[in-house]
Amino acid sequence: MNKNMKKGLFPYVFLFIFIVTCLILVNSMNTKINELSYDEFMKSMSNNEIEELTITPKTRSNLYYIEGSMKDYNENEKFTLYLPLSDEFISKIISGEADYGFSVETKQDPEAASWLLIVVNVLPYVLLIGATIWLFTRQLGGNNKSMDFGKSRAKLMEDGIKTTFKDVAGLTEEKEEVQELIDFLKNPKKFQSMGARIPKGVLLVGPPGTGKTLLARAVAGEARVPFYYISGSDFVELFVGIGASRVRDMFKQAKMNAPCLIFIDEIDAVGRQRGTGLGGGHDEREQTLNQLLTEMDGFGANEGIIIIAATNRPDVLDPALLRPGRFDRQVTVALPDKNAREEILKVHAKNKVLDKGITLEYLAKRTPGFSGADLENLLNEAALLAVRRNKKSITMAEIDEATDRVLMGPAKVTKKYTDKEKKLVAYHEAGHAVLGLKLDGANDVQKITIIPRGHAGGYTMMTPKEESFNYTKNQLLESISGLLAGRVAEEVVFNEISTGAHDDFKKATKIARSMVTEYGMSDLGPMMLEEPSENTFLGRDYTKNRNISDTVAHEIDEEMRKIINERYEITKNIIIENRKLLDLIANTLLEEETITKEQIDYLVEHGHLPKEEEEKDDNNNNEKNNNKKDTNSK
Repeated sequence: MNKNMKKGLFPYVFLFIFIVTCLILVNSMNTKINELSYDEFMKSMSNNEIEELTITPKTRSNLYYIEGSMKDYNENEKFTLYLPLSDEFISKIISGEADYGFSVETKQDPEAASWLLIVVNVLPYVLLIGATIWLFTRQLGGNNKSMDFGKSRAKLMEDGIKTTFKDVAGLTEEKEEVQELIDFLKNPKKFQSMGARIPKGVLLVGPPGTGKTLLARAVAGEARVPFYYISGSDFVELFVGIGASRVRDMFKQAKMNAPCLIFIDEIDAVGRQRGTGLGGGHDEREQTLNQLLTEMDGFGANEGIIIIAATNRPDVLDPALLRPGRFDRQVTVALPDKNAREEILKVHAKNKVLDKGITLEYLAKRTPGFSGADLENLLNEAALLAVRRNKKSITMAEIDEATDRVLMGPAKVTKKYTDKEKKLVAYHEAGHAVLGLKLDGANDVQKITIIPRGHAGGYTMMTPKEESFNYTKNQLLESISGLLAGRVAEEVVFNEISTGAHDDFKKATKIARSMVTEYGMSDLGPMMLEEPSENTFLGRDYTKNRNISDTVAHEIDEEMRKIINERYEITKNIIIENRKLLDLIANTLLEEETITKEQIDYLVEHGHLPKEEEEKDDNNNNEKNNNKKDTNSK
C-alpha cells in the first residue's frame, strides 16, 4: 500500500473510531440508572423481580460493583449498588451454590490492570477532543479555503507543459512575436548586453477559438520555466480588497520562482476601464486592477516575471493597462486564412479516418471564417456522424452535414413544408444562387438546401471567391445584390413576398450603412460619420455626444435607402434575364432538396444533374487529380 493510499484511508479510519466512540457515549448517556440500597436489593431478590445480574469485584475498594435489570425495566434502564467483598450472599451467587432464577455474569477486576482503566475511562474523551481539533484545523488549512481569502488562486504547472509550437498550427507571425520571450527566459544576458528590455507583458487579442490560450501554453512548454495560470474572474470576490490581496500574493510567489511566466486568461473580467457604467465604478474590481497596475510597473522592481494575458474584448480594457511598461506588446491572433486552416485541419485530422476522396486543401477552401476551434468541432461532428451511420471512414457527406450543423444547427427532418412553402423556399434560395453565378463580386455558392435548420427554412452556403483584407465598392454593392436576390426571386415568380428574407435584409442594411457612415462610399463624401457601435458600457452609450446633426442623420438614411433600392432594381433585372436558370435550379431543388457546388456547376453547363455513372467517373477523375497534386507537392 503506497503512502498516498495510506493518507487517504487514515481520515476514514479515524472518523469511524470517532463515530463508534460517540455512539458509546450517547448510549451511556441515554441509559437510566437506578441506585438501589441493600434492603431494596434484597426485597427485589425475595420477590423474584431480578432478570439478570452482573458482578464486578473491585479489590482496591473491597467492594462488589453490581448492576442488573429487573423484569419491569425498560430496555435502557438498569440498577446499580455496591456491596462489601465479605458479603456471603453474593459469594454464594458467584460460586453457584444458590440458584435464584436469573442469569448471572461475573467480570474480572478492571482495577487489576491500570492501563485498561485508563483506556476505558480516558480514551473516549481523548478521541473526542482529538477529533474536534482535527476537524477545526482541517477547516482552517485543508481543502476548504474559507480562511484563505487573500491567497492567490494562480496554479503552478509543476510537471511542465508538453505543448510546444509544433502543436500550434498556423499563427506563424504570432509565434515569431512571442519567440523573443522564450529567448529572453533562456538567455537573458544576450538582451541585457545590448541594453534591450524585454516586454513585461504581452496581450493576446483575437476572436474566441483562435488559439490564444494554446499559444500561451506553447510558450510555457518551449521556455521550460515555472508557469502560473489564472483566470481574470478568480481575482474578483464579494469583499472589497480580496482581489488586490490575491494579486500581491500571486506576484510574491512568482518572484520566488523568477524567471517565470504568468498567464491571465480573460483579463477583461478584471481589467475593464475604470469609472464606467450607469452605476459608477466597481470598487472590488477597480482596486484589483489598481494593484495589478502597480505590481506590473510601479515603484517596486519586478524583474524576471513576464505576464501573458488573453482577451477577445480589448476595447473594454483600461488605457493604463495597455501603456508601455505594462502590456508593451499586443499580438493579434486573427482568424486563420486558407493556408493556416489547412495546417490546423492536419493537426486535428491525425486521429481521424478520412475517405480517400477528401483533401484537406479543399476543406480549408470551403471554410472561410472558421476559427481553429470551429475546425476541430467540424471534424469531430463529422466523425460522430460517420460512427452513427456505421461507416468505416469519414466521407464528404459527413463533412457537408457537419458543416451545416456547425453553422445552422441540426436538420429538422420532421418539419414538413406545404407544397406552396417548399416552392417558395426553393425559388428564394435559387435566387441567391443565380446572383452568385452571374456577378463576380457576389459570393460563390457552395451549397443550397431547402431542408429547415435552426430558424431558417433553408439556406444557401456562400463563400467569398477570394479571401482578401479589403473590399472595393463594387464588391460590396454586388454582395448586397446577392443578399437581396432571394426576396427579388419571390416577387418575380410569385408576385408576392414572404418573411424569409429578414436575415438577408439585416446583413444588407449593415453593409449599406457601413458604406455610408464608415467607408465614405456615398454622395456624402469621404467622412467617418459614425464609429462602430459596439461599446459595452451602457452608461457610455447613454452619455456619448452625437457628432452629426439631425439633417446629416436624415441624409444618411436617404443614402442607405438609395443604395438598397438601386441594388434591388439591378438584382431584379438580373433575375428576369436569367429566369430559365432560376427555374432550373429551383426545380432541381424541389426534387433533390440539397445540391452542392459541383452539382450546380454541372447543372449550369448541361441543364441537368449528372447520372450515377457520370458521378462515379467525375469522382475517379477528381481523386486522380488530387493524387497528382499530392505527388507534385511531395
